[in-house]
Amino acid sequence: MSGNRRKPAVALAATAAIALFASACTGQSSSGAKDDASKETTINFWHGWSAPGEVKGIQDTIDAFEKAHPNIHVKVVGNMTDDKINQALRAGGSKAPDVVSSFTTNNVGKFCKSKAFVDLNPFLKKDGIDPDTTFPKAMNEYTQFEGVRCTVPLLGDAYGLYYNKDAFKAAGITSPPKTWSELAVDAKKLTKSKGDSYEQLGFMPNYHGYESTTEHYLGGWDPSYFDADGKSDIAKDPSFATMLTNQKKLVDSLGGYQKLEKFRTGFGDEWGAKHPFHTGQVAMQLDGEWRLGMAEETKPKFEIGVAPMPVADDQADTYGKGYLTGTIAGIAATSSKQNAAWELVKFMTTDTDAVVNFANAIHNVPSTLAALKSPKLKYDPRFKTFLDIAANPKSTTTPPSVNGGAYLVSLQNLGFDVEKGNQTDIKAGLEKTAKEIDAAIAQAK
Repeated sequence: MSGNRRKPAVALAATAAIALFASACTGQSSSGAKDDASKETTINFWHGWSAPGEVKGIQDTIDAFEKAHPNIHVKVVGNMTDDKINQALRAGGSKAPDVVSSFTTNNVGKFCKSKAFVDLNPFLKKDGIDPDTTFPKAMNEYTQFEGVRCTVPLLGDAYGLYYNKDAFKAAGITSPPKTWSELAVDAKKLTKSKGDSYEQLGFMPNYHGYESTTEHYLGGWDPSYFDADGKSDIAKDPSFATMLTNQKKLVDSLGGYQKLEKFRTGFGDEWGAKHPFHTGQVAMQLDGEWRLGMAEETKPKFEIGVAPMPVADDQADTYGKGYLTGTIAGIAATSSKQNAAWELVKFMTTDTDAVVNFANAIHNVPSTLAALKSPKLKYDPRFKTFLDIAANPKSTTTPPSVNGGAYLVSLQNLGFDVEKGNQTDIKAGLEKTAKEIDAAIAQAK
């Protein structure tokens, strides 16, 4: 997955784009696939990858598919945003995509509810594929909405903790923190202040920090975002108040919001060589599996350690889990070649060798339980941390919603207010935010 697709701002932009996408496709779902996948045919596959290695990885997958299905030819179009996909689906015609891959898991609820993508349950059932035993639990969850599975996972991202082993040794820390309390203690030990700045910061807790969003932190808890009736559960589930409280305490203990923000503004680009973890400015970093390769490419002056993110203090026995997200694949409801399209989707997402080869090519986490255990998987020994997080049934994700990731934006906005000290009553803040989330979902319906 391309790094630049992961910036938190994307969630908001994509939500706006998919609003068009969803409304454009409502009611266009086919009543059933009628094409003959054994006949000579050509289908269009659109994806968002753009880096040369990623594009080659996709093409190698397509080449393997065409070899196995010589009658199905695939036209591949890369570097496609959800906005461009939306426009093509609205326009329709022979050039519109049949198979679509998207980085925006937050919008699965929209894809399914609007029928922009077809329900894949009948296809899976026809081929005897059980999603519960094929895909990791969290990935299984973020690819369906209200009983409709309109997407399947196509490689995943797992979040863990990177740490500077040399800095740990110098501070007398013998192992990575396993709970939030231990994270707070270690972050302070690793922090070396320098006037109104830092020579070294143990951990950047601020939400504007790279990857340190509310939902990524909550991977250390067992959060319930919605209740059985689809109402926001953030004011009732204590996970949210505890996480927000702990994050605020960490901010204050490391020098306070203003001091941390001033230091953060001097960081190098998240996707460049001068990332603050690469340079040693920050000793611990919450990040996804892609960071290991990116960090090693810069030839850092220290040894990199990898571990699961610390978990809530009262859930110490769940250490090893984490937050999962990833890429999704689906079939456009406007496609007249859905059976042929399914053959491609099935191959890319359930064929063990195909999943493993693609994971090896772009250094993402495989998205089937079989691929996670495959002996053909090639990786740095430290990468196994992310494979284990992906396979862990206690790992969590953020559930789909009818209005995409809007509820996460609302929660993140509360987080910003809490860490700045603008909202000191976290309980009241959560209650207000829950009402805001419920009103937005009601409006979207």
